[in-house]
Amino acid sequence: MLDRFYLICGDAGLIERLVPLGVRTVQLRAKGLAAEALRAEALRARDICAAHGATLILNDDWQLALDLGIGWVHLGQEDLDGADIPALRRAGVRFGLSTHDEAELERALSHDPAYVALGPIWQTLLKRMKWGPQGLGRVTEWKRRAGAVPLVAIGGITPDRVPLVLEAGADSAAVVTDIATAPDPEARCREWIAVTRKAAP
Repeated sequence: MLDRFYLICGDAGLIERLVPLGVRTVQLRAKGLAAEALRAEALRARDICAAHGATLILNDDWQLALDLGIGWVHLGQEDLDGADIPALRRAGVRFGLSTHDEAELERALSHDPAYVALGPIWQTLLKRMKWGPQGLGRVTEWKRRAGAVPLVAIGGITPDRVPLVLEAGADSAAVVTDIATAPDPEARCREWIAVTRKAAP
């Protein structure tokens, strides 16, 4: 099960710092690394999460997840084109899928994913995207269409906005930049944990 606080980290070092604070769901999103470097990061993250009882989700590289016995993977729409979904199912690897428009949501739901993600909810600094902010109304619509499939909201979310996205229908609120760029990532992470624990399910 996904936690309401869905942390995304760019390296295993940050995971090592933050997971012991009480993080239950974390994605390793390490971009631009050579294969061996990514493998080393994933191994380190896997072992940290195992030691603390946290769920690790590996971004993009479903083959590496299979190789290392990582039980969750997150795939973008472009990653889905080449992913061996039957192989993931045989190995018991759960996968979440990014969505940004109705066609992508329909495609994602046809694969019976462990969750779908919608973003960016607000303007985001993480990366340049062709989609504008989705807004809270889209969160509510996505949850209606997704039904029992958990919905992860991402993009421009801060602790004060967490209750808004959860009340709109999201099951989890994901964060990258707000914690990674904070002057004190540990303190900011504790703030996220507190607000997501307090928010109504």
